[in-house]
Amino acid sequence: MYKKFYGKERMIMKYVIGAIVGLLWGALVAWLNAGVNKRAIQKNSTKAMLMANFGRTAIDIAALGVIFLLRKVLPFNFEATIVGTAASLGLLTVYFAYRLSKPEEQKPDDNIK
Repeated sequence: MYKKFYGKERMIMKYVIGAIVGLLWGALVAWLNAGVNKRAIQKNSTKAMLMANFGRTAIDIAALGVIFLLRKVLPFNFEATIVGTAASLGLLTVYFAYRLSKPEEQKPDDNIK
């Protein structure tokens, strides 16, 4: 009734699952980076921004390092996972930075006519 994955299908699934896991891992790390960036912006100081940049770089290196160090343990394709992580980190970091830099919209007052 159910077709088991053999050969080529099994290899394709390892790539697909690895890429999905990488995308999710990268999204989680990008969200963490956005939190670090948001706290630094709220402090409104040059030193806080410098430390946030250093912290975000360290977090990115650690996220990619975790994938690299676990490459023999992970049950899916390492290359797809590391590429998915890097792609997600890059794209979502830009997206979150854009959202943080956008000014907040002010709601119009209902009392003013």
